[in-house]
Amino acid sequence: MSRLTHFDKKGAAHMVDVGDKDVTERQATAAATVRMAPETLKLIQQGDAKKGDVPGVARIAGIMAAKKTADLIPLCHPLALSNVTVDFLIHEADNAIEVRASCKLKGRTGVEMEALTAASIAALTIYDMCKAVDRSMVIADTRLLEKSGGKSGTYKA
Repeated sequence: MSRLTHFDKKGAAHMVDVGDKDVTERQATAAATVRMAPETLKLIQQGDAKKGDVPGVARIAGIMAAKKTADLIPLCHPLALSNVTVDFLIHEADNAIEVRASCKLKGRTGVEMEALTAASIAALTIYDMCKAVDRSMVIADTRLLEKSGGKSGTYKA
């Protein structure tokens, strides 16, 4: 296994210098799942949550989070994202909503953390907007689904 890149030779944390890397198109997609009571899922699907349009607000929260990743995760580079999407897959059999977030740019470093942050914050927003009716919701399975671009190439889970 290669050495962790966010530590120097003395073991001190540092921001990786990406100045010599090639500019390439980079993309990443991440997901998180929110499991809930069947009644909560129905409430969201019917648009009857008291706090409003749960998927709409969660989508905006996820997009905003992707753009703020460098402010939230100390060693991330601030990135000029060219696109962020946040979508929702309903899994009725599991009483769950899967959040899928994708980020894209042309740059010197990847967008995996931005996609993971977007998926996480969108899932947290679903929880926040529905916690009054279902405190037993579970946010799980936050993961990178795929990434492309850069020296390391393509990854698919």
